[in-house]
Amino acid sequence: MKFEWKRPHEISENPQLFVGGASRFDIMQGELGDCWLLAAIASLSLNDDLLYRIIPPDQSFSKDYCGMFHFQFWQYGEWVDVMVDDLLPTYRGKLVYLHSAQTNEFWSALLEKAYAKLNGSYEALKGGSTTEAMEDFTGGVTEIISLKDAPGNLYSVMLKSLKKGALMGCAVETSSASQREAKLSNGLLMGHAYSITGLDILRNGTKLIRIRNPWGQVEWNGAWSDSSSKWDKFPDEKKRLDVEFGEDGEFWMSYEDFCRSFTKLEICNLGPDALEDDGESTQWVTSLHEGRWVRGCTAGGCRNFPGEHILGEPPLPPPPPTDTFWVNPQFRLILEEEDDDPDDDVEGCSFILSLMQKNRRKQKMKGQGLLTIGFVLYKVRDLKDQSSSQTLKKDFFLYNQSFARSKNFINLRENSQRFKLPPGEYCIVPSTFQPNEEADFVLRIYTEKRAETGHTANLNILNYPYSNPYHPPFIIILTNIIIHPLGFDEESENDRKFKQLFDKLTGEVCWYYVCTLMYVGITFVPSFDFLFVPLWDGEIDAFELQDIVNSVMKKNAGVGKFDGFGLEACRSMVALMDVTNSGKLDYEEFKALWVRVRKWINIFKKYDKDNSGNFDTYELREALSNAGYSLSSRLYQMLCV
Repeated sequence: MKFEWKRPHEISENPQLFVGGASRFDIMQGELGDCWLLAAIASLSLNDDLLYRIIPPDQSFSKDYCGMFHFQFWQYGEWVDVMVDDLLPTYRGKLVYLHSAQTNEFWSALLEKAYAKLNGSYEALKGGSTTEAMEDFTGGVTEIISLKDAPGNLYSVMLKSLKKGALMGCAVETSSASQREAKLSNGLLMGHAYSITGLDILRNGTKLIRIRNPWGQVEWNGAWSDSSSKWDKFPDEKKRLDVEFGEDGEFWMSYEDFCRSFTKLEICNLGPDALEDDGESTQWVTSLHEGRWVRGCTAGGCRNFPGEHILGEPPLPPPPPTDTFWVNPQFRLILEEEDDDPDDDVEGCSFILSLMQKNRRKQKMKGQGLLTIGFVLYKVRDLKDQSSSQTLKKDFFLYNQSFARSKNFINLRENSQRFKLPPGEYCIVPSTFQPNEEADFVLRIYTEKRAETGHTANLNILNYPYSNPYHPPFIIILTNIIIHPLGFDEESENDRKFKQLFDKLTGEVCWYYVCTLMYVGITFVPSFDFLFVPLWDGEIDAFELQDIVNSVMKKNAGVGKFDGFGLEACRSMVALMDVTNSGKLDYEEFKALWVRVRKWINIFKKYDKDNSGNFDTYELREALSNAGYSLSSRLYQMLCV
């Protein structure tokens, strides 16, 4: 099929953006497999305030017409503008994709084109979830409810959500691609997206739901359908609900039949930046946090994935599934105020948690599909040795069970779930299912009452006195570590011994003295090589420090392959420890440097678990944690890049 791109005035003699306002009947699906998008547009058409935020109404084909139209969509925390020309794909003079029942109305076709541009192409819109479009139209957060396990108060939840301006959709899920769009005996289509356009309770207590097929045809044929005799018993209700029979894709059905016939319900709850019909903001309190999973750094995967076995060690029982999980980004949630809903007997704090991966549809054409994502919550209020701002360490996940979690890990853009938990402080850990999968993400928290949220970033490292962005990163690490030099107390025997060795070092130095100097209190077999470094002024400069450090480290540190410190690194060490500004290190300064070097050697040996002589990113993170650092995920990513 060869398309011809035409402007609306070439398709119709009197093109209009809207004809008599927007209606759910303006959405007629074309040849593109994007029923998920059309179902969301049909729901959007029920709320003028939402619709006109997406499509500013001050546009037309007459006044100030320039062949371009302006749209707005929500994208991961902000509203973005999308401009498109009005050239539309046609075949034999008719629109190929989304179109209105009115041949001279073009708002729906232009909206589809703008959304295709947002996502990269029309092709990118093939196949998807209604929740994606609902969120991009409203900035809301969607919860997916399995109707097989529908809660007893679901209809009440739907009424409450619709009153708040929520958008809703439903579907009959399929188990294979061959079942997609297959028609069932009751008239419903499998694997097809429907929009929920209304709810009502009749005077006899019957709960009804109004549903629309974006095809504009093929409807439910059971009870309360267009052909059902049940309407004959309620002519007044039929008139009140403005029920009209016709092949328009819209139908009514009972709530009981709805739960039996459909398998999935999607509710897009609006945030405070979306408006209801009365122009007032909704009741949700929202917080948004951005993060990133980085391979080898913050992409730890779910709890099912331990780290690799240490080479050379005997086989051990399967380790706890937390060897890499703990490196995932962490976020803190503090719930203090319980709900005050008089109709709800369950005490607790209600909130919806949404984890959304960013920009995956745009990368669909590059073969990068959606990742499988989920999240886990831990209660930390009673953890005495952790403050509310600290990142939880590996040991916490070894000895504490999760308090709540997403129902499953799913390969959708968003994984969200409603919770009701007791007041307290919680840690949220979002992750991909597999470790080392990279993606940017957004974590949103919707609460009915105000709550405190934030990233568990402890940035105290920035307050240490020697932090300097111009120093090499490893020098920053050496400087910022808090040292408690046990074994070198004032006037101790070790202190006097250290001073004696330093005095010897500033004359001529042999390996025995240097090694004893570094490893005071540690049994060591020195080399019999001799190194002579004349230091007649009682101080050590950068050249002398380089010779000493490299000679000792290469032969006796036992840390694997070591190529040696460069002169600039040694100059930086001298500059950092030279508190007297002499350009050299005296005894006290040199002692402080060696204490730090010794501490770092011990840490390196402990956490270089595979004895490779190098840290992988996970070993590095454990080493930094042991050294007293609590780094934010962002800062850790910068160190690993």
